[in-house]
Amino acid sequence: MDHVLRSIPGNVQWGLWDGRLKPVLRIASGDRVTIETLSGEPDDLPDPSLGFDIVPGHAEVLASTFRGPGPHLLTGPIHIEGAEPGDVLEVRLLSIELRCNWGWNLQVPMLGTLPEDFPEFRRIHIPLDRARNVARLPWGQELPLSPFFGNFGVAPPPGWGRLSSKEPRAFGGNMDNKELGAGSTLYFPVFVPGALFSAGDGHALQGDGEVCLTAIEAALTGTFEFHVRRDLRLASPRAETAVDWITMGFDEDLDDAAKAALRDMIALIRERSGLSAQDAYTLCSIAADLRITQMVDGNKGVHCVLAKSRMP
Repeated sequence: MDHVLRSIPGNVQWGLWDGRLKPVLRIASGDRVTIETLSGEPDDLPDPSLGFDIVPGHAEVLASTFRGPGPHLLTGPIHIEGAEPGDVLEVRLLSIELRCNWGWNLQVPMLGTLPEDFPEFRRIHIPLDRARNVARLPWGQELPLSPFFGNFGVAPPPGWGRLSSKEPRAFGGNMDNKELGAGSTLYFPVFVPGALFSAGDGHALQGDGEVCLTAIEAALTGTFEFHVRRDLRLASPRAETAVDWITMGFDEDLDDAAKAALRDMIALIRERSGLSAQDAYTLCSIAADLRITQMVDGNKGVHCVLAKSRMP
């Protein structure tokens, strides 16, 4: 069955993940949901007189929604019938579309990868040509768009309380992984009945690292298909694309994030091939890539990528 989840007041959470939230939509395993998302707090919205489209209802959501400790707008949560703690939620990202003709990029003093080098605040609005699928940067350069959702996942355990939307964790959240575009499939460990999936923080384009704090932040619409998997057990999110397997690690320490992503890739290789741990470790050293996902979200991210063609 197909559903649509609109980005209207009551359907959007601002700046938080919380396993105690009530769902705004209930679906069955196997259903598809088209989810509208928003991007930007009040000061991030551009002047419409400059030719930028403001998504209808954006201002109303900001005016009526409780603001948590983080900045992101997340549409949801969605309750998937039959999902129970210990299960895995498989999320197939079928399509992504831009909702507006602009995105924004922010630099903030004391934040980002090089705060000592860039102490000044800057916010810019970047025109997006949806017909040509390009962004036009302030200095005239055009770059092709590659949209993805930076912040999505399932609810954390209720005992963790209300969490900021800023840090990626075992339930997903602000992963900011540019590999997770249309056509990718995500696997999230389930911590609460119904899983309680939410999505937001659309990006039109980002480099690995997201070094200045933000990407081209933009409102997106995505179509997702959900499947409850009782044959899998995970402690952290995994993903696959048509050509790659991807594991992820999140930690305040970049080394520890890399270790977590690598350990999970070794586990994935062993599960799928039967190799010993030492052989899988060797294969990772020869054929897998460790990439810095992002440097700016409190918990840094590293993802390990192994081409499916190189899986034994």
